[in-house]
Amino acid sequence: MLIGMSNQTLLSGVKTAPHRFNRYEIKYLVAESDIPALREQLKSRMYTDPLSPSGGYRVESLYFDSPDLRCYQEKIEGLKFRRKYRIRTYGDGVLTPESMVAVEIKQRVNKVTQKRRLDLPFFHALALGDSTGGAVGAEVDVDKLLEISPENQHALIREMASFAKNYRLRPIATTTYRREAYVGVDTESGARVTIDHGVAGRDRDFLLGQELDDRPTVDQQLAVVEIKCDERVPFWLTDMTAQLQMSVIRMSKYCETIEAFDRRPASAAGLVEQIF
Repeated sequence: MLIGMSNQTLLSGVKTAPHRFNRYEIKYLVAESDIPALREQLKSRMYTDPLSPSGGYRVESLYFDSPDLRCYQEKIEGLKFRRKYRIRTYGDGVLTPESMVAVEIKQRVNKVTQKRRLDLPFFHALALGDSTGGAVGAEVDVDKLLEISPENQHALIREMASFAKNYRLRPIATTTYRREAYVGVDTESGARVTIDHGVAGRDRDFLLGQELDDRPTVDQQLAVVEIKCDERVPFWLTDMTAQLQMSVIRMSKYCETIEAFDRRPASAAGLVEQIF
């Protein structure tokens, strides 16, 4: 059942349509000492994301997986089609059940990254992704959620619920970092570059927004840089990466967290910890 919120609370602030993204993503690990030079080049050709304050903003994601880490294994095995369910929040402050979060199915089809996203209260995002019902103390009532959600969200809600049930999803791990972001100009408006600092994670205590001593999952002297484009990478960006001797890497922040806990996260064993 869905408990703890009125229909009005659920609908408040919910987007009327799910977001969809199809794009190419290229990742690099760059020494923090080299970031100022990279930053100057980006600022000469791109806008600073207006939502990105000086020093960047906090990004925290909660990933769901099966007790045997099926989503992790699919990534490691390099399956051409694979999916992840995650909850993502931006900015500082501990979340409440009513706090709005982005709920995503992120999938990889060959070399293209696809995302489908809804904005939901944290309580319902947890219930929808946790097949055990343990995170909020009750299993999600999908029919009730459909009744109080816009019709154009129904297909994605059903897909998320089916994914959670079929994979036996439960909350498994978080990733946290400080992000600065740059966006393309005019004809390159589909290009985006992000620089993520201090990547860390944990395998328990899944109330998002807490200031905890998360375990570093990427060398803290390195930043994760991503170039994200709808179609092709602008030539000047390709030239820039060559000039700065940036080497493409294959990595997943979620997988880095799992490996930081020796592929045995505490969250995969026993009962799911109730968050609220």
